[in-house]
Amino acid sequence: MREPTAEMQGCEAGHDHTEAVRRVSAQLPEDDILYDLADLFRIFADSTRIKILYALYESELCVGAITQLLGMTQSAVSHQLRALKQSKLVKYRREGKTIFYSLADEHVVTILAQGMEHIEE
Repeated sequence: MREPTAEMQGCEAGHDHTEAVRRVSAQLPEDDILYDLADLFRIFADSTRIKILYALYESELCVGAITQLLGMTQSAVSHQLRALKQSKLVKYRREGKTIFYSLADEHVVTILAQGMEHIEE
């Protein structure tokens, strides 16, 4: 993060924010971390992926169950699951020839629960 310059120190109302800008600037994560965070939230910006995540919030499911639940093709569901796996939001386990998907960890559960709580307020 760049150091605040003299022209950045005030605002239109004449307040001096130099100390606040300096303090916040010191706490901001590196750009590559912020890009990764933006990519994570980008995954949540697709309603199909949200439907899959919410379904997995309720229960571990196989691709067939997800396709039936969402009325989508297996190819479309598999494509979305691939994106969710790459983002480390879902995990899978194999039982014979069947692969079961679930949410990756409690962080994902918390994100979904807090998101729902926020929009229901």
